[in-house]
Amino acid sequence: PGVPPEEAGAAVAAESSTGTWTTVWTDGLTSLDRYKGRCYHIEPVAGEENQYICYVAYPLDLFEEGSVTNMFTSIVGNVFGFKALRALRLEDLRIPTSYTKTFQGPPHGIQVERDKLNKYGRPLLGCTIKPKLGLSAKNYGRAVYECLRGGLDFTKDDENVNS
Repeated sequence: PGVPPEEAGAAVAAESSTGTWTTVWTDGLTSLDRYKGRCYHIEPVAGEENQYICYVAYPLDLFEEGSVTNMFTSIVGNVFGFKALRALRLEDLRIPTSYTKTFQGPPHGIQVERDKLNKYGRPLLGCTIKPKLGLSAKNYGRAVYECLRGGLDFTKDDENVNS
């Protein structure tokens, strides 16, 4: 059932890095080797038939420095809709120290946030506004107002809302 594990591992590595479902003329314009993900090890899952753990490594040149969004979009974006596999799960992610050092982190710590909000000695409480898309600016503002009026300390945008 399904594809051989070596083929599945290679397909996951390709789909989550430089691969595409078809050949395109722009493939010949550059060498993609420095950006290719590679499945370097496959082992069967103990006690499970036709289930495998595939280890995939990605070159750091594939990712934009300092961008968690770019890294995760590359690794888990399209690949989880990959029809050749019945199931796929990310179980572990190891990020080299050299790459984590490119993340700037927050511009200041929790104390600055507490000072701005004048809230001390308890957890800060917040929520994500729902629905995540589709509210007019007026209704979005109304939802934020009601959340804050009800006692929350902050609201945040859903991950789909950016820029």
